Amino acid sequence: MSKRGGFQGGMPGNMNNLMKQAQRMQRQMEEQQKALEAAEISETAGGGAVEVTMNGKKELLQIHIAPEAVDPEDVETLEDLIVAAVNAAGKKVDDMSSASMSQFTGGLPF
Repeated sequence: MSKRGGFQGGMPGNMNNLMKQAQRMQRQMEEQQKALEAAEISETAGGGAVEVTMNGKKELLQIHIAPEAVDPEDVETLEDLIVAAVNAAGKKVDDMSSASMSQFTGGLPF
């Protein structure tokens, strides 16, 4: 005599499929995260006077400063251009990360 209702042991078909989908999604998210971390993002400031390159982990990889941007009597402007370029590159990394993950979260704010 079998019991009706209740959990019979084992994983029901729908639950098994959900687990497989979740594992597949997790692998895809990990792959996208690795790709983002390996990406190189460049941004400029001052019409190209300063260019910075960072990776998807927000590690600064390179700074290029055009010779005409170097004015010993106005170091402050050069400093401001470097800060602006680094901040712009960091924002671009954030935007790329958000766009990448939104396909998995469906736009939910996490």
